[in-house]
Amino acid sequence: MGTSASSSVQQARRVLADRLAEIRRDAGLTGRDLAAACDWYPSKVSRIEHAHTAPSAEDVRAWCRACSADDQAPDLVASLRAVEGMFVEWRRMERAGLRRAQVAVLPLFERTTRFRAYSSWFVPGLVQSRTYTEAVLRAVQRRRVEVDDVAAALDARMERQQLLHQPGKTWAFLLEESVLRSGIGGAEVMIGQLGHLITISALPNISVGIIPAGPDRTRMPVEGFWLFDSAQVSVELVSGYLTLTQAPEIAQYADTFTELAAHAVYGADARALIVQAIEALR
Repeated sequence: MGTSASSSVQQARRVLADRLAEIRRDAGLTGRDLAAACDWYPSKVSRIEHAHTAPSAEDVRAWCRACSADDQAPDLVASLRAVEGMFVEWRRMERAGLRRAQVAVLPLFERTTRFRAYSSWFVPGLVQSRTYTEAVLRAVQRRRVEVDDVAAALDARMERQQLLHQPGKTWAFLLEESVLRSGIGGAEVMIGQLGHLITISALPNISVGIIPAGPDRTRMPVEGFWLFDSAQVSVELVSGYLTLTQAPEIAQYADTFTELAAHAVYGADARALIVQAIEALR
């Protein structure tokens, strides 16, 4: 990929900062002129233009007003809101518990007709068994969530899986082979999960591809990501949840999915790898 997921938010802030700087220059103002007009310290203008400080919506409006560019303020404020919404820390998303985070994304899954997921770390949520999901949610709760609502979150996750059987939707899952051989919850939970994966892969609207481990691949593993049609990419990071909606970034992830898919095996070959992993666990 051209850029890492963790840098996307900063790049978006940089684009907004560049637009603000351009508006100032077009107005013929220096940084000190703009600061005086807005009753700011000059350093504030510099920090905003260098993307060291994120402006508030009111800062953007004041900036445009001082530059006689009030007509550009609504679009810039909308861009600011988009940047603010790109990255959400887990502690903010999950402060009321895990169930709320599960329910919050349900409308996105409901309106998606073509879903693509790549995972290099764990089995994606939509094709997880109940016991595997419980183990994952419990581990998350113990690590970063004070509220213990794992049972309710588990029910919400299982309910979301009903979408797999809804007509008019297609689901494509790519997993690194390493995902089959390392998991959470113990060997019995993992064996059950792999058996569930075999069952799910037989559904007509679901594609499960396994990328075999080996030294001769030309596309290296990347961070896990989820493609919702061509409208949004979601990436789970250690510190938070990243949402990408800009067409160029979505295209990069779509291209990466296509490239990784070319390395995968499907059908009987994929099931053979899963069975091998089950036998190794036994």
